[in-house]
Amino acid sequence: MNALLPHTYDAVPEDDATHPLNALRMSGAEVVVQVLADEGVDVLFGYSGGAILPVYDAVFRYNATHIGPSGGEPMPLIVPANEQGAGFMAAGYARASGKVGVAIVTSGPGATNMVTPVRDSMSDSVPMVVLCGQVPTTAIGSDAFQEAPIANIMSACAKHVFLVTDAEKLEATLRTAFEIARSGRPGPVVVDIPKDVQNTLLPFHGEGLLPMPGYRARLQRLEQSTLDDAQCVAFFEALAQSKRPLIYAGGGTIASGASHELRAFVADYGLPVTTTLMGLGAYDTTEPLALHMLGMHGTAYANYAVEDCDFLFTLGARFDDRVAGVPDKFAPQAKFIAQIDIDPAEIGKVKSVDWHHTGDLTRTLAQLRAWGERHGWREQLSARYAPWHRHVAELKQVHALDYDRASPLIQPYAVIEEINRHTQGHAVISTGVGQHQMWAAQYFDFREPRHWLSSGSMGTMGFGLPAAIGAQFARPGAVVIDIDGDASIRMNLGELETVTTYGLPVKVVVLNNIGDGMVRQWQKLFFRGRFASSDKSLHRKDFIKAAQADGFEWARRLERREELAATIADFLAHPGPAFLEVMIDPDAGVYPMVGPGATYAQMITGDHIASRQAVQADGAASDMF
Repeated sequence: MNALLPHTYDAVPEDDATHPLNALRMSGAEVVVQVLADEGVDVLFGYSGGAILPVYDAVFRYNATHIGPSGGEPMPLIVPANEQGAGFMAAGYARASGKVGVAIVTSGPGATNMVTPVRDSMSDSVPMVVLCGQVPTTAIGSDAFQEAPIANIMSACAKHVFLVTDAEKLEATLRTAFEIARSGRPGPVVVDIPKDVQNTLLPFHGEGLLPMPGYRARLQRLEQSTLDDAQCVAFFEALAQSKRPLIYAGGGTIASGASHELRAFVADYGLPVTTTLMGLGAYDTTEPLALHMLGMHGTAYANYAVEDCDFLFTLGARFDDRVAGVPDKFAPQAKFIAQIDIDPAEIGKVKSVDWHHTGDLTRTLAQLRAWGERHGWREQLSARYAPWHRHVAELKQVHALDYDRASPLIQPYAVIEEINRHTQGHAVISTGVGQHQMWAAQYFDFREPRHWLSSGSMGTMGFGLPAAIGAQFARPGAVVIDIDGDASIRMNLGELETVTTYGLPVKVVVLNNIGDGMVRQWQKLFFRGRFASSDKSLHRKDFIKAAQADGFEWARRLERREELAATIADFLAHPGPAFLEVMIDPDAGVYPMVGPGATYAQMITGDHIASRQAVQADGAASDMF
């Protein structure tokens, strides 16, 4: 019997209902596809190959016999130019939607090409399930054609890895993979499926998970953890003693869906907010109490606020080296540091804290707000911080981002400001890695979470374009813009064709400074101007011809400053895919900048951002890029 006959149930069955396909015999490959449907997967990303062909065939047959909500395929499989592209598309989809992204690749090089996206997603806590084909179980360890020890390779990169050698456990393993990927601190899970397991006939159950009592017990404790009265008293008494409290929010605020509770807490108690790179959008950056991003390339006013605060409330952030480069001197005047995180390993790992709670951030913030409301803290504190608010407003005015607005050359900051003038903080922005990434983080507004997609901890060049593709599938009606660099986009330039193949209205901006801009900036500041291998002036890439060859009907190069506004307007108004290369000032730098081993007080602000004191790079070699 064909297990993939037409039916109308693609959602996960209710707990008390029997799955309509219960006890039906189907191949392992068909089991894979049906579990994906049960998990609500609506798009797949991947590249085929011999060891995964049974699953690909099952996806094809499923899509041929089922109708999706919009009348098309219920589970389209998007084919990139390279498996790394598939991984970043799945990650972009997950980051933009909050759902689990799914990538399906073959064995050997197909799977090893997924290592970077998997590690990238692990570093940034992105939920993803990667299904890899594998040689038959009898051939594992024999150096068979396109065999690679994926379980060994990926175990150091992923949240969890499964190698399915018992076909009877395939269904439970797949369901468990989704459970692990989305629960607790999210992350990527890899399932390695030998080809003979994909071909084995199995009874389908429609339910079932692998036994993981330790993981589920820990997860339950975290999800149900509750603040007690003593914790709440300690928190609010310390807050009441402060005059300059500050919230430092990280990517965990977005991953946990706590943005609404964060905004409600700020509305109740009036604490200004600064976010990490990964936390952009957790709090509306256009609000008066928003200080935008802190850290190595954070705004000067955010970093100075960290210097000035006497109470630091850390939410879903981990004091990483880009934020707290010198932990002992980070927030030096803070008499009280509080931290909430879902991961107990992050509590006190880098910076000692005075108060902490390990648990779900949304639940914990809601409990704090409710407790404070019941015990009158909101009334006591709501007007207490007016002088601090005035100080924050002054910091934002005096130390605002700025650049050489009289330069005859096109400044990258001006490009982003002009795009932002049109999008008003509502576009989904994806980036590569480098200077353009930091300029985008600094100069765009982000009104909502999941509008900012960027490779944070791993800093993976080539992330921007495929992530934007994944985001466009996650949000078909949104304006999705990839802000990229000439060096970064080269890494996955082949995905331009993926944009046009699927008719996606993705907008691609390449800020071309003819080189590895961030590397050059470090070489200029810390290596006495020795631009080793970072100058691309001899490279012959014609990005416009490349985009046109891949099907972009709108593809232009902008070289004249006076044409900037009109070109951006036309670029964004184009209804389909559009590619814009902007020849920017090659000497434009990312400022502010907190150099290696430096504190926020020693921040380099450049020539156009006001500094509290003059700071110069010493030209010495750096051990922290």
